[in-house]
Amino acid sequence: MQRNAPVTRNLILINVIIFVATLLNENYMMGTFALFYPGSHFFRWWQIITHMFMHGGFWHIFFNMYTLYMFGSVVEDIIGSRKFLIYYFVCGLGAAGLHLGVETLQVTFFATALPPVVGASGAIYGVLIAFAMLFPESRLTLIFPPVTMKARTMVIVFAAIELFTGVTGFADGIAHFAHLGGMLFGWLLIRFWRAQGTLFDRQ
Repeated sequence: MQRNAPVTRNLILINVIIFVATLLNENYMMGTFALFYPGSHFFRWWQIITHMFMHGGFWHIFFNMYTLYMFGSVVEDIIGSRKFLIYYFVCGLGAAGLHLGVETLQVTFFATALPPVVGASGAIYGVLIAFAMLFPESRLTLIFPPVTMKARTMVIVFAAIELFTGVTGFADGIAHFAHLGGMLFGWLLIRFWRAQGTLFDRQ
């Protein structure tokens, strides 16, 4: 990864640095860089980007960075570092956009109190779908439960779970629609690059 995936390596490094800073001053970091609903007086425009580098705990960042390391380095090596960097941020911003759209509906119809959002999960779900589109027949084994399935099947299952839990409110406290947003925008961007014949153009 160090030779072929500098963007993946640097993304992990930035996330770790921000996580350490959060441990040192959680109130300031969360209040300044987590993504608040735009109607909140805590909202700042840069949070749309900075929330992607924030995490809520050790296991949150561990699993996100582990997944980014495992799949991001492969995707970056295939499509090139410049394109991968664009892809990662498109997925992250798309995740934030869909999440905020759903929050707007919640505020409009239910007047719900909305907690801030942190995490790279939206962008990383986009990385997962990129891997599945590039290597659909690859067989992957989940950590828990230890089930083996094709990459294409895995992302379909993940998307279905996120949609179900997001709509029903099951497993509350997780930004399910941010995950779906990352997958949706990643899927659209990969399809666009394929249609243009530029997916593997590393220039």
